[in-house]
Amino acid sequence: MPATATSSRQASVAVLRFGRFAAMAAVAVLILIAGVWASWGTAQHVMLTKGRERGTVEVRRCGAETCSGRYTPLSEGSLPRARVELEKSVAVEQGRTYTVVMKPNSDDAVRSGPAGVLYAWIPLGGALLLASVVVAGGLLRTRAAWVLALSGVALLTAAFVTV
Repeated sequence: MPATATSSRQASVAVLRFGRFAAMAAVAVLILIAGVWASWGTAQHVMLTKGRERGTVEVRRCGAETCSGRYTPLSEGSLPRARVELEKSVAVEQGRTYTVVMKPNSDDAVRSGPAGVLYAWIPLGGALLLASVVVAGGLLRTRAAWVLALSGVALLTAAFVTV
């Protein structure tokens, strides 16, 4: 076999390896960006509370997707409301009172405090677990995959324990 055929074959294998690496890296980054994007919709209200209405909600009624109750303000400038809605989750029970932050220009409330922050970042925890599989299988980077997986498990476990 001539030397040019061997070097041509090695070059094509290198190009294919780089292509696989680039594609898998792009998929892993896209998964992580989607996790942050899904989490940030709620997390911004919980984490950036300056100037937002803060108070408590006594849950009186729960439907299929939301729970509602009376809002009692804790922050200055916040007005009491007869009915606000809180996203229904495993951690929201009828008859309990929760500290919340109100979303601007709406009657929707988001849980605040450590439980609210961790609950808001649950989609990122799932994305970390999913990205770890892509990093391990597609990029063959097992240490980085373990770091991603353990970070996701830690986030999800912390959310489960606090909520």
